[in-house]
Amino acid sequence: MLNVENLTKSYGGNVLFEEVSFKINSRERVGLVGRNGHGKTTLLRLITGQESWDSGNLTIPRNYRIGYVQQHIAFTRNTVLEEGMTGLPEHEKDHYWKVEKVLSGLGFSTHDMNRSPDEFSGGYQVRLNLAKVLVSDPDLLLLDEPTNYLDITSIRWIEGFLNSWPRELMLITHDRGFMDRIVTHTVGIHRRKIRKVSGNTEKYYEQIAQEEEIYEKTRVNDEKRRKEMELFISRFRAKARLANMVQSRIKTLEKMEKKDILESQKNLDFSFRAKPFPAKYILSVNDIAFGYTKDQPLIRDLEFTLGAGERICIIGKNGKGKTTLLKLLAGQMAPATGTIKYHPSAEKGFYEQTNVQSLVDSRTVEEEILMAHGEVDRQHARNVCGAMMFEGDDATKRISILSGGEKSRVMLGKLLVTPLNMLLLDEPTNHLDMESCDALLAAIDNFPGTVIMVTHNEMFLHALADRLIVFQNDRTEVFHGSYQDFLDKRGWADERKDQVSSGAPVVDDAPANRLTKKELRRRRSEIITEKGRALKPLETKISRIEKDIERHENDLGQLNDAMVQASQAQDSARITELSQTIHHCQETIDRLFDDLETLTTEFEEKQAVFEDQLAQLEMPVTAEETA
Repeated sequence: MLNVENLTKSYGGNVLFEEVSFKINSRERVGLVGRNGHGKTTLLRLITGQESWDSGNLTIPRNYRIGYVQQHIAFTRNTVLEEGMTGLPEHEKDHYWKVEKVLSGLGFSTHDMNRSPDEFSGGYQVRLNLAKVLVSDPDLLLLDEPTNYLDITSIRWIEGFLNSWPRELMLITHDRGFMDRIVTHTVGIHRRKIRKVSGNTEKYYEQIAQEEEIYEKTRVNDEKRRKEMELFISRFRAKARLANMVQSRIKTLEKMEKKDILESQKNLDFSFRAKPFPAKYILSVNDIAFGYTKDQPLIRDLEFTLGAGERICIIGKNGKGKTTLLKLLAGQMAPATGTIKYHPSAEKGFYEQTNVQSLVDSRTVEEEILMAHGEVDRQHARNVCGAMMFEGDDATKRISILSGGEKSRVMLGKLLVTPLNMLLLDEPTNHLDMESCDALLAAIDNFPGTVIMVTHNEMFLHALADRLIVFQNDRTEVFHGSYQDFLDKRGWADERKDQVSSGAPVVDDAPANRLTKKELRRRRSEIITEKGRALKPLETKISRIEKDIERHENDLGQLNDAMVQASQAQDSARITELSQTIHHCQETIDRLFDDLETLTTEFEEKQAVFEDQLAQLEMPVTAEETA
């Protein structure tokens, strides 16, 4: 539906891409990849008509609607809901429920719908602009880093939404996992050319590597053949009887295309400088609480101990206290109550989203690295500058002229030169491209010290997290297990399991008060049936665990009685045997209680979802139907 032919675009002497051609066909979801500065956003601006190209053609069908999120904020309505409705197509201009669904998926509460858009942070205002585009149902949806302003639950929601997108989509994101779960094709800008492959980023990069390997082998073989022919010509040019053979080789040489050596591609390649840690535990958090106002605590009753080399990730919705907790742990803020104690040998490095403001505009990149740690000499600083892709003269660039992504790399560089045994990282992937994110993941994974990280990137969560600190349901709790364990056992409260997606493109569902009584009864019956199917297995499991706990507690009582008798008889062998059995029995009971708590929480959350659905129908459930 969109056709690019021999397109060339440059800025001054810098060619972004030249004579590139590709198509986006009906219902294709395309991921656009390439390094920062290689033209991804520029290509979207060409498609939307915000910029012009140097040569070639870009053909878009007549009346083909393109949806693109505007970065500037210019709201014209009094409430979030009314502003969201301005994005609806003309024939659906009063379908407010479609807007409510999308706004809810992007993290707006029911109360937020009636608030003024001007009351919200910049991140939520961008979400509102995104919602306006999503409800407009364009033929081609263009999204440039849509996850930058979203939290983890909204990212999971929009992933489901985009997976069900019925028309065309072009997506830019640094989150490889997010992209790979959505796209049907990958378009990449590489060496000023554009390639399109069927499949995800892994297929694309495999093909690039294969093509370049073949190119290099062909180039080497051609060069060897060229030298052999040149040697033959020079040796036998004067031989009359070989004149025909010499001329043949001269003509062949003239026709041969000389292949240039491929430019080496710069990659972030670095490792954190580790300082040995002599103890078992590095951090102890004891019953801390904190809030910016006394009546609205963000964190309360949080306690945990962190072992050396452990990785713990902090997850939850935006605005719930994740960055605040990281600042408390970094010592930049003090808890209202409770204590945070570090081992005396702990050396921590803190990377925070607003830390780039600490960079001095008048300094160069090299000077900032030099001043990060007293032991850093100029050669070491230059090496780190190179690792952060500030090679040669780029190391002498002033901070004032750097982009946001370049400043983030400087902050990472300052951490690299400092010997540390603990990293505290707040959304470290923001402003990095996909290749840089891969390099950062590898560097964190190879770091032998302790890591505490705030991230919404699920690829990082799956790869790194040993435990989680979860902000959910106005609580802050430690989850003992991996991120996959969390999804399997707890999950996000806003998501309804066993459904294809709560975020599929919105169908024209009228609210309950527009349905007929017959439709209301049918829908209510469906919900009650679905509720039974979802909750009955959980009730069975809960009942079985309760019986197991009761049985083991009876066993524990008998074992304790036997221990008393063995103690009175001074039977040391029997006492040892009973001690081990009692210990195993108590461990089993503790594990069963953990399982019971997990299942009970899941049961209550699912039950609440169904009750909300029934309440929305505004028809009470009768006793007969409940039975």
